[in-house]
Amino acid sequence: MLRIEHYSKTYPGGKRAVDDLTLHVRPGEIYGFIGHNGAGKTTTLRACAGVMDFTQGTITIDGHDVKKDPVGAKRVTAFLPDNPDLYEFMKGIDYLNFIADLYDIPAEQRTKDIGKFGDAFELTGNLGSPIGSYSHGMRQKLALISAFIRRPRLLILDEPFVGLDPSASHLMKGFLADLCQSGSAVFFSTHVLEVAEKLCHQIAIIKDGRLVKSGPTEALVGDSSLENVFLELEGEQ
Repeated sequence: MLRIEHYSKTYPGGKRAVDDLTLHVRPGEIYGFIGHNGAGKTTTLRACAGVMDFTQGTITIDGHDVKKDPVGAKRVTAFLPDNPDLYEFMKGIDYLNFIADLYDIPAEQRTKDIGKFGDAFELTGNLGSPIGSYSHGMRQKLALISAFIRRPRLLILDEPFVGLDPSASHLMKGFLADLCQSGSAVFFSTHVLEVAEKLCHQIAIIKDGRLVKSGPTEALVGDSSLENVFLELEGEQ
């Protein structure tokens, strides 16, 4: 589903944020991307989403090269940054219909899915209000709904649990599992290692722009915990 091959990103001035990263996310997988602040996680996610250029390598999503076929890649992808930019002047329902129009979602399907996710996240009653009046948690829920109604082949999330209450976090985990059962894949970064350990099929740990460990979660963790594995790798020089 997602193939990152020898991807590198160097910023002006010579700082290399990510160095020769190769990583594959298969259909049906929830793949966790772990690392300290500044390790290169967000840079990588933004490159996969096609919103940041990169120096070397290739990234393909469901067979679409993000550089050679950016529209094709974006049509099968939904990307939520850690602080989604939403149009505050729009009502919540208008924003969701705007997203549905962009992705050519049929009227019957969008109505069904907006109702399903709006009710589940207890946001239906607020969809007629301007987004500017929403709390941070409500905005996060609206952004998640806008992603789920697209039924993406690949869902990319940067710190998706920030700002969500426990109930919404629980719901999101279930919806992520449902999405993967349909053959899609999820690639996300998080600092909540306990959630990553329980939720992810595969995990990659990045340090100072380089991949230091990856594999199936059970094999990676073994008899320890993801937190211990991460801290041990962070302590290595």
